[in-house]
Amino acid sequence: MHYIVFDLEFNQDFSILNKDKAVPCKRTEQPCFEIIQIGAVKLDQSLITQDTFQRYIKPTIYQKVNPFITELTGITTEQLSAEESFPGVYKAFTEFIDGSDSVFCTWGMADLKELFRNLAYHKLDQSLLPKRYINLQPHASLHFNFSQKKLLKLKTTVELLSIPLLYPFHNALYDAYYTAEIFKKIDKESIRPKCYDLNKAETRTRQVKKNIDFEKLIWQFKKMYARELTAEEQNMIVLAYKMGKTGQFLK
Repeated sequence: MHYIVFDLEFNQDFSILNKDKAVPCKRTEQPCFEIIQIGAVKLDQSLITQDTFQRYIKPTIYQKVNPFITELTGITTEQLSAEESFPGVYKAFTEFIDGSDSVFCTWGMADLKELFRNLAYHKLDQSLLPKRYINLQPHASLHFNFSQKKLLKLKTTVELLSIPLLYPFHNALYDAYYTAEIFKKIDKESIRPKCYDLNKAETRTRQVKKNIDFEKLIWQFKKMYARELTAEEQNMIVLAYKMGKTGQFLK
């Protein structure tokens, strides 16, 4: 049995503000956050690092990397043009996992949900992935005697645990590395893997879904800055809002 600590980076195109025209993922009404990088660290039962995985992915849903994503991650459209598409990288990722007896480890739930949504969109075999997972983020809060509802950012936790800052954040492999190092340092006695129920997770997402008036959102920014906003600025505001809703930046 192994622990597969993984992290993802995403792309999305909100140049069209009408969500009905966005490309939807299967099993969800939300637009799809397309995976453009997978990073992972494999740990044995003693939490000793055994191997790493890192692949960039050529996008097929949204052809260009949004400028906001490039600024955040450093990933560019040109960089991804020579990479393999998601199905090929997924095959390599499942070979790296090497067995359904493994346990996924994540920092927050967003990456796990978006992984399954991308698989559904591409109609790929989900049974090749581990059925159990550990969300390490609330366990890190408990380690510091905080409420598990007080979710710490990844960088904050790394600093609190005095883990050397060897790499930049918002890179899938490096974030997976930091998550693995956190796992090695926090109290593991109370940590038990859970089974991931995709259907239950998707139902819960639909129940809490709320709509936002984007025209009012843009108007508020115009009011704050006392000027008109360019189309690119408006698109980036909408992108930042929608990506923030996923919780994927609760590092």
